Amino acid sequence: MTHPKPSESPYRSARDEREQRIAAIDIGSNSIRQIVADVFPDGTIRVVDEMKAAPRLGAGLDELGRLDDGHMAEAIEALTRMGTLARQLGAKRIEAVATSAVRDAANGQGFLTRVRRETGLKVRLLHGEEEARLAFRSALAHFELGAGRSVVMDIGGGSLELALAAEGLVERLMTFPFGAIRMTEQFLAGGNGPKGVKKLRKHVRQAIRKALPLRDWRGAEVIGSGGTFTNLAGMFLARQGIRVRSVHGTRIPRHEVEHILEQLAAMTPEERLAVEGLNPGRADIIVAGLAVAAEVLARVEPRELAASGYGIREGLLLETARVKAVIADPGEARERSVMAFAERCHYEAPHSQQVRTLALQLFDALGTRLGCDPADRQTLSDAALLHDVGYHINYQGHHKHSFHLIQHADLLGIPPDEQIVIAHVARYHRGSEPKRKHEEFCSLDRETRERIRRLSAILRVADGLDRGHVRAVERVKVRWLERAIRVTPVPRRANAPLRLELWGASRKSGLLADVAGLPVEIVGPDGTVYVPDDADSA
Repeated sequence: MTHPKPSESPYRSARDEREQRIAAIDIGSNSIRQIVADVFPDGTIRVVDEMKAAPRLGAGLDELGRLDDGHMAEAIEALTRMGTLARQLGAKRIEAVATSAVRDAANGQGFLTRVRRETGLKVRLLHGEEEARLAFRSALAHFELGAGRSVVMDIGGGSLELALAAEGLVERLMTFPFGAIRMTEQFLAGGNGPKGVKKLRKHVRQAIRKALPLRDWRGAEVIGSGGTFTNLAGMFLARQGIRVRSVHGTRIPRHEVEHILEQLAAMTPEERLAVEGLNPGRADIIVAGLAVAAEVLARVEPRELAASGYGIREGLLLETARVKAVIADPGEARERSVMAFAERCHYEAPHSQQVRTLALQLFDALGTRLGCDPADRQTLSDAALLHDVGYHINYQGHHKHSFHLIQHADLLGIPPDEQIVIAHVARYHRGSEPKRKHEEFCSLDRETRERIRRLSAILRVADGLDRGHVRAVERVKVRWLERAIRVTPVPRRANAPLRLELWGASRKSGLLADVAGLPVEIVGPDGTVYVPDDADSA
């Protein structure tokens, strides 16, 4: 999903006939959310505008059996604004759907009739299985679900939906009345705290145990859609000191879900208002939502949960535009997304790809001894390819521009915490080395800072080896000796002097020497050793 460029008005008309400007409205039990977007044939969604309201249609539904008059009035007022905005933005179609609260209410159909009469919006009432299907369609477009089994879990205010899939194809859709508002009212009203959570979890556990076959789905990848999961991701990242524009793709270890649930359950709703990363408007229902999620995780037993920033609305956009999501195998969506972002920034492909090649050769030779994990190889690869995207702004300080562009990019297949690492590694490919006085770098935990230092050290040398942007180096040979690390570039053309490349690499080798605890010697084809002469600035 993309957003308009800074120089581009989001309120312009669609560029050509390939784009379909569509408004999608999801009338949920807790909130009503609208997205207006241009949808392309390849599934790209370009957001034009968004609007949200929280009338809580589902509040009190179990007790009264009907929607509250005040909540309905608030909802209709919000829908009037949304319809007006969609029409003013030139949406060709406005697709509105209603879910659990309206579905279960005795006066639900009357509410929809009133909506059409007062707003002009025709609302489609979704069955629970349809909700699950739309949530899955959205997940399929934003995650790599082409290999293995997956469970897409959507928790709203009134219900829980599960979509079970294998190799990207849905096998089963399920719905349960386990929404965050409904479970809060049934089990946590009056501040029951941990005791209420225990009863709630037992209630959920008994129901899903019968419906979810453990043999087939144990260890499946689990993706969480809805406000419960975006808030969970926000709290998880905040605990690590990571601040991002979007939490989409955040992977939360299963044990962390339990820890966060336990801590929140011991607080009052008022105390939860101070929890960093938690939307204050969800402080009173977050515990119930997390308790339901925890039981699904306990049943499936994945190592971690992936939070989706997209849900029913995006699935509705794709369905309305009749776009078929591409089933992606692991790594495919990430590779496409990174390359598409590089191309949008008009990156210098020959230089960036050369630097990536040399950086990966250095990583393969040095990574293990520097303390890198195997997964760091992909992180370095992406940072190397994107290190100069800051030229898209201007040359001066382009490494800092690269940092901000990557930090705020929509990159599929990359969790936000890893995207932050990629942005920092690209930022430190030139200029000053990572320092504690740099605010963004200092806010990260020690392990992440050390990871950035290691990968930046490799990238700096690789970038120096293509200082002239002419790809003069064919490959590098590396030897780790007791007294030094020797890096010998092999020229693409026999007997080429490589003076600029040797000079560039030697000037940028200081951080690698610090990380390795050994001097770094850049050795020419004739055996000449180049020693750094001053601090890097280019």
